[in-house]
Amino acid sequence: MATDPSSELVLTPLVGSPMTVRQALTTFHQLFIALDPYVAESSWILPTAQRTLANFAEADCRVNVIVCADADGARQFLGPIADQFRVLLDADHSVVKGLGLATLPAIVVLGQDGTIRGAAEGWSPPSWQNVTDDLARLTSWRGPRYPDSRDPGPFAGATY
Repeated sequence: MATDPSSELVLTPLVGSPMTVRQALTTFHQLFIALDPYVAESSWILPTAQRTLANFAEADCRVNVIVCADADGARQFLGPIADQFRVLLDADHSVVKGLGLATLPAIVVLGQDGTIRGAAEGWSPPSWQNVTDDLARLTSWRGPRYPDSRDPGPFAGATY
């Protein structure tokens, strides 16, 4: 179950300098989608993740994809998506663990106050819908609808 992370948890972007959660939250809420490129489930949900991040890219939040890999692994897995959104590297799973996640893929909204505003682990369209609906209300935005015709069927995800 997702838990509020330490404000000192370090986030390492693919491009740019590492920052703490506190530093990341100075201006916007954060939307994270966490994926492990070494399990099939993450590739199944990648188009859904891309659609979700693109939907909120102009909202009053910062969109991030957490990839449980090093820079080369993240670029290979994400392809051109790596240039569209902020990618956070998490080869040692410290960010995933710091967010209290036990199953990937996962979606997490971290409020500007450092608290988890919503989270869902695995791919459950109703659960992801609840998280993104709450973020849409929080940011006065319109969220995506799940499932989309291109989305995979529900699955539990990989546990850690």
